[in-house]
Amino acid sequence: MSNRPSLLTRLRRRISERKRRRRFARALEHVHGDPSDVGSGDVLAIVLVRNGMYHLDAFFDYYRRLGIKSFAFVDNGSTDGTCARIAREPGTVIDRVALPLAQFEDLMRAYPAQTYGADRWCLYVDMDEQFDFEGRDRIGLSGLIGYLEGRGDTALMAQMLEMFPDAPLSETAHLDFAQSLERFRFYDTTTIDRFDYHSPDIPFEALLRDNTVPSASLQFYFGGVRGRVFAEACCLTKHPLIFNGPQVRPAPHPHLSQGVKLADFSAVIRHYKFAGNSAARDRAQAAGLAHGEDRARLAVLEETPDVSLYADSAARWTGIDALYEGGFLVRSDSFTRHIAQVSQ
Repeated sequence: MSNRPSLLTRLRRRISERKRRRRFARALEHVHGDPSDVGSGDVLAIVLVRNGMYHLDAFFDYYRRLGIKSFAFVDNGSTDGTCARIAREPGTVIDRVALPLAQFEDLMRAYPAQTYGADRWCLYVDMDEQFDFEGRDRIGLSGLIGYLEGRGDTALMAQMLEMFPDAPLSETAHLDFAQSLERFRFYDTTTIDRFDYHSPDIPFEALLRDNTVPSASLQFYFGGVRGRVFAEACCLTKHPLIFNGPQVRPAPHPHLSQGVKLADFSAVIRHYKFAGNSAARDRAQAAGLAHGEDRARLAVLEETPDVSLYADSAARWTGIDALYEGGFLVRSDSFTRHIAQVSQ
């Protein structure tokens, strides 16, 4: 018997999807910025934000130093001055969509790529993330892009590395984001579940079928320290950097794009989700705009105020090489040679 949905079911889904897209279009509001100010040759950072004032100063500092000049923000209903702060930055555009994140996140993430990022490199980053890669200080983002374009790659995989302090989270809740970046120097890769890139056990494996992966060593990771502490089966793997060409469908899922050809190594995203008062942020998100995992995590944070992510298995951040040596990231000898050549 075929598992294909009936004609009536498929028709209902199409009607439902049209209604969802119409609702998104009605809710979409351009808030700030002239699209012509977003340089066509620049890598476009695409950022989904809601009440991001806590992160913004350190966020802009890091990504400006990385080489990002153009930013496209989708604001999900901020009430803390986030949009006014972003608007003071050159090379920024802001669109607002105050709809439930869990129902519309794919459209929110795809819109900036389709509107401002066609036929250019796009970097998907969140406010609490720092995208990093081997040779960043030597060749920069432009050197990385040169390597990818030379191979004909259209995406780079990155693994999310949850960063935390060697103390209960309650002891660091008062720190601003810049201070947290200094204090959160530890990570733990010992409790990660790994799956082949095209494994049928990945919940969204159908979205990965059209992607080309050059090596079996490039895998999808789940769990990690958040799995250990909060029992979250969170996905740790992303395609943050993509070339949004005609064959690519950007961000149908928060962690991936479709129709991409992946590079032969992986980068890292240092994730600072628990910087500052993360319990308060989760509480605000749980009001209806976030995923169910936020509510589950919030329950643990509220029931155990002195919860710590630190354990004996934790390691101190020393750089990319340690992640290669520990098997968390995949190294490419070709890319290492490229770094040496470009930085001579």
